[in-house]
Amino acid sequence: MNPYLKDFPILNTKRDGKRLVYLDNAATTQKPDSVLRAVDDYYRSSNANPHRGLYGLSIRATQMYEDARSAVRKFINAEKDSEVLFTRNASESLNLVAYSYGMHFIGEGDEIALPVSEHHSNLLPWQMVAKAKGAKLVYLYPDKNGRLPQKELDKIGPKTALVAVAQVSNVLGTVYPVEEIVRRAHAAGAVVVLDCAQSIPHYPVDVKKLDVDFAAFSGHKMLAPMGIGVLYGKEDLLNKMPPFLTGGEMIEYVSEQDATFAPLPQKFEAGTQNVGGAVGLAAAIDYIQKVGYDTIMKTEEELLAYTLDGLSKLPHITVYGDTKAGEQRCGVVSFNVDGVHPHDVASILDSDGVAIRAGHHCAQPLMKYLGVNATCRASLYFYNTKEDIDIFLESLKKVRGWLGLGA
Repeated sequence: MNPYLKDFPILNTKRDGKRLVYLDNAATTQKPDSVLRAVDDYYRSSNANPHRGLYGLSIRATQMYEDARSAVRKFINAEKDSEVLFTRNASESLNLVAYSYGMHFIGEGDEIALPVSEHHSNLLPWQMVAKAKGAKLVYLYPDKNGRLPQKELDKIGPKTALVAVAQVSNVLGTVYPVEEIVRRAHAAGAVVVLDCAQSIPHYPVDVKKLDVDFAAFSGHKMLAPMGIGVLYGKEDLLNKMPPFLTGGEMIEYVSEQDATFAPLPQKFEAGTQNVGGAVGLAAAIDYIQKVGYDTIMKTEEELLAYTLDGLSKLPHITVYGDTKAGEQRCGVVSFNVDGVHPHDVASILDSDGVAIRAGHHCAQPLMKYLGVNATCRASLYFYNTKEDIDIFLESLKKVRGWLGLGA
């Protein structure tokens, strides 16, 4: 029995007598009691507008908000709290970099390098920048195992101004060689934007060790509430970037014709912030640290190996990316069932209480590269069990039969 299941109320619910088998963790994770309580407690006892009031309740809200920032800074090993910006999600964080860095520091003839597997959140902003600034998008293509060959990494060169890369592909589960990519990019004078939304829930992200220039992630993929995200940026870069949004709280002084802006991090945090979300994120970090990344990684590696082995024994199944578990493979498994649309697979599995994803997973260029329009995706987290996988596999065996295609 997984000892963490008891901490997640939704995972202990049943529908039509069937318990929930939740295998859509790459989209969003479920929330433990401690996170739910932290958010509820904040709104019940400490809710006020941060940074704006001199009364006790506002001071307490401000302290909780800034304590959450410090918790994030320690979690990712950033140098200063001012390098940690709160946003709504990873998408907003990446757009912030595109608008405030890309639009001002990338020029005509520059190249922006990125894997073709990038989530639209780390692809569309760079399309926008390239079109506006006359830059060129250079795509890196993975091999059949989902890895980037050396010849693709060699595309990072003298004309490269920026490299945008997800640490883990949300479709293939591939762990990309970020340290090598950073080394090549910095040698070319380029900056690196890391999307770690799919990696930080599963293993440590040390921004100093990786030496990335920017890193983005969403709280909701790592046990925290929706609506809270993080952008890490090196202080010297953030200081020279103009604000992304303007309005209340991000200013120092405003006159009728001009304004000066607040120092970091407030310069990039216009308006009333999601303090409850930040408090929930801090509680999620605390929960992850109590479980321990060693436990998370060991549990997920075992579950991934069990899942891939089970799928390999089923006929009419195609798995995309590496079919073996290992250090370069995370617990995201994309697959298709011969003759069955992924949406139908997901609907049939749902009748057995199994929740998976089906579609293009916000990665349409990768789908085209793989020669498909969509895939099914089962994604794992440490609160999943082998029993979950067994139920998933048994349900999958019935899919073709439901449609009269034979076993």
